[in-house]
Amino acid sequence: MKSAARVVVIGGGVVGASVLYHLTKAGWTDVLLIEREELTSGSTWHAAGGMHTVNGDPNVAKLQQYTINLYKELEQISGVSCGMHITGGLMLAGTPERMDWLRMAKARGRYLGMDLEIISPDEAAKLFPLMDKKHFLGAIYDPIEGHIDPYGVTHAYAKSAQIAGAEIVRHTRVTDLISRADGSWDVITTHGNVHAEHVVNAGGLWAREVGRMVGLELPVLAMEHQYLITEKIPSMVRPEGRNEQVHIIDFEGELYLREERNAILIGTYERACVPWSATETPWDFGQNLLPNDLERIAPSLEVAFQHFPVLAESGIAKVVNGPFTFAPDGNPLVGPVKGLKNFWVACGVMAGFSQGGGVGLVLSQWIVNGDPGADVWAMDVSRYGDWATLPYTNAKVRENYSRRFRIRFPNEELTAARPLRTTPIYDRLQAEHAVFGDYCGLEHPLWFAPTAAEASEEVTFRRSSAHSHVAAECKVVRESVGLLEISNYGKFEVTGPGAAEWLSRVMTNHVPNVGRIALTPMLNERGKLIGDFTMCRPSEQRFFLIGTYAAESYYLRWFERTMPSSGVSLRPCAMEYVGLSVAGPKSRVLLQSLVRDDLSTAAFPFMSFRRMDVGMIPAFVGRVSFTGDLGYEIWVTTDYQRVLFDLLKKAGEEYGLKSFGGRALHCMRVEKGFGTWAREFRPIYGPYEAGLGRFVDLKKGAFIGREAALKEKESGGALRLVSFAVDATDADCLGDEPIWHDGKVVGWVTSGAYGHTVNRSLALGYVPASLAKATGGFEIEIIGERCKAERLTAPAFDADGSRMRI
Repeated sequence: MKSAARVVVIGGGVVGASVLYHLTKAGWTDVLLIEREELTSGSTWHAAGGMHTVNGDPNVAKLQQYTINLYKELEQISGVSCGMHITGGLMLAGTPERMDWLRMAKARGRYLGMDLEIISPDEAAKLFPLMDKKHFLGAIYDPIEGHIDPYGVTHAYAKSAQIAGAEIVRHTRVTDLISRADGSWDVITTHGNVHAEHVVNAGGLWAREVGRMVGLELPVLAMEHQYLITEKIPSMVRPEGRNEQVHIIDFEGELYLREERNAILIGTYERACVPWSATETPWDFGQNLLPNDLERIAPSLEVAFQHFPVLAESGIAKVVNGPFTFAPDGNPLVGPVKGLKNFWVACGVMAGFSQGGGVGLVLSQWIVNGDPGADVWAMDVSRYGDWATLPYTNAKVRENYSRRFRIRFPNEELTAARPLRTTPIYDRLQAEHAVFGDYCGLEHPLWFAPTAAEASEEVTFRRSSAHSHVAAECKVVRESVGLLEISNYGKFEVTGPGAAEWLSRVMTNHVPNVGRIALTPMLNERGKLIGDFTMCRPSEQRFFLIGTYAAESYYLRWFERTMPSSGVSLRPCAMEYVGLSVAGPKSRVLLQSLVRDDLSTAAFPFMSFRRMDVGMIPAFVGRVSFTGDLGYEIWVTTDYQRVLFDLLKKAGEEYGLKSFGGRALHCMRVEKGFGTWAREFRPIYGPYEAGLGRFVDLKKGAFIGREAALKEKESGGALRLVSFAVDATDADCLGDEPIWHDGKVVGWVTSGAYGHTVNRSLALGYVPASLAKATGGFEIEIIGERCKAERLTAPAFDADGSRMRI
């Protein structure tokens, strides 16, 4: 084994081998993979090997397409067979709601270049004659599904990497990782040490243990997973013209099936799921299986026998029960870790043969180029914070596993590991019949019901029973004054003599004067959006940055990378400063009754920020509101929030003050055409494409991404964010719906809502810049129905923005 390498990859499963191969493909050949036992030991060797392109996140779906298309390339380079069986696949739907889900999946596939087809039960039965079609309403057919040989794929990656110059060491366990002052690492192993510039944790079942070597507790948990293979079925009927059965996902049965040499492989994500080695993975676990537990999956097998009767007549030839790892939301954990220079993770990849190639691609580009080259937010390890403890992970992974084939409706709030984090006014909001959502483990109000009995809603893709209640909240804000808790925003305090200079370099807008607010994007070197902030300046050397709380670790990672060694201090303070917002035409008179400061527009204009006493409470007050109306954000330390809430409620009685939640805020921000992080603002868009050009100050001097932003301004960019009014019926856009123009799919929706103030269904989305001023011909596909859409030339509400500034 060599004593030094540019990159050491820990773990020889399919993900580690993919990372190794892609590093060599990117031009880095001084790379070393260290495997504890043999390649594929752990989870890879016993995987069922299924692969598919459909995913709820379009960006992940693109990477899954890449992975499947990569296998032929690997075979050509390595000479190792991947055992590819491109059989095509059916996703079977047994309920109207699942049919709606399939229609939405097909719609997403339109702008991803996927050849998906909705078919009838009769057509599905022709493709899979073993099914009893009476149990199904329809299906979606994907020609690019199938299965591979896990051993062959892993060794094809490994051999391809070795041909390019990579080294692989087997039967060598990493026992410790020691960081050096320059950010490089000493990798301590059972057969000597290696000095590495970068380390990649692709440890699979042992990812937690590798993480703990550097003080990191990764939110991953291994689950027992069973599948069985029937005895050979001599009378198996195959589709006409095919020599193998298509891959099957039966959502109602929570089953997946495929052919295995004239037999059928049946797997299930059972509801009575069981974690494996919940706190620590034994190092001596190799190519081992766990004891069979068919009783646990018996309910699913009973459904399988009903839906696919031939299975009831077949014996069981083999049962496989093996562990594999999940993150709390089921997506991989990929990327660099804040506070750990040159330490990377690629773990929790439970769908390794659909996603492993994409994970290897983006991580290698991230390491080599400093940027993943794609929008990988759904996979980014930074989406989890310190609140994702081991017990939290256990609860959420079990929930996710048991729901693997169930629909997560857009208005459905899952219950595991809740409540975990609450603010001081949680009980006050409960008393007002708040319906809460879970955001980064924090409870926050979505909407308020008139009575406790009404504080629930049916889960649906369409307008729910909460629709009228949200409408009432919007009406209160637009006509009088509403109160919103805003504690679920991310907050950072930046101080020091170099604070203004540093912020000017990392943000696109000019740094505000003392007592003022500036809205500003943050760009990477490619000129793409990696942040969207409200920048507040209470004093000469003190700033508050307010942004998306879910991206706190994501931002911290970037700030660490760009911050000077002295002159600037930064700390996250999301839960130290909690907030309340009052918004609506009576918000000024309400707040004025509680403060000595003059809140007139002349004295405290739009985008002002100041330290004030609200009653007896020390607070920071900003004149800004995401509702698009006159409003104020009030930030206080946690110990004052209950008193502030009670004070505002009492003072607001004469002005008709009512509480409103996140659903109403969402409706009102869409009425204004306001974008938000992870929807309209993502690393695949530039600031001018996203309509943020007015917040890019090209005259102020150098800032990160300036050159790329200037080029985008000069070219106009490829895309443009536009607003639409949609002729919808009982369902509004949710996001990811295709936008049609003159019979062709040209773009996609990023956000949608019903605009209760304007009584129209609304949507935001991206289209080619050449169509950004088109006057007609637009349609948006909502649950399979193409609805006429009118491109709006101004915000649907308060087009000139006068209500915010009055």
